[in-house]
Amino acid sequence: MNRQMLTEAVVLARRLGHYLVATANAAGQPHVAVANRLDEKPGGVVEVVGWFCPGTVENVDQNRPVSLVVWEKESDQGYQIVGQVQDVREMAIMDGYVPDERLAGPQEEFSLAVRVDKVLRFLQGRHTDKEE
Repeated sequence: MNRQMLTEAVVLARRLGHYLVATANAAGQPHVAVANRLDEKPGGVVEVVGWFCPGTVENVDQNRPVSLVVWEKESDQGYQIVGQVQDVREMAIMDGYVPDERLAGPQEEFSLAVRVDKVLRFLQGRHTDKEE
C-alpha cells in the first residue's frame, strides 16, 4: 500500500467533505453510499464515517471488501482506496432529527474501520488499476 497516496486521498476527502463508499451484499449486489469523514489511523487503517443507510451496514456485515472513491471533478484528481472492513461501530442515532417522509426509521451514523490493501489513482480518462 502506498502510504503517501493514502494520505493524499484523506486530505482530498477532508477538503471535499464527501466521498463514495462502494459495498456489495453476499450475493454480489453492489451498493454505493456517501460518507463525509475519512481519517487515517495507524497500521494502514482508515476510519470511514457517514450517515449510512441500512444497506451499507448489512453489506459489510456479510461481505467485508469495500472500495472508497475520493474524486474532485474540477481537477480530475482522485483516489480509489480498496480494503476490508475490520469493524463497524454505531456512532449516533437521531430519530426524526432530519425530518423526511422518504426515510423509514432513524438516521444512524456509523464508523467503519477499513484495513487498506491498496490505493489507486482515480481519473475520468484512461488510467491503470495498478498501485503505484
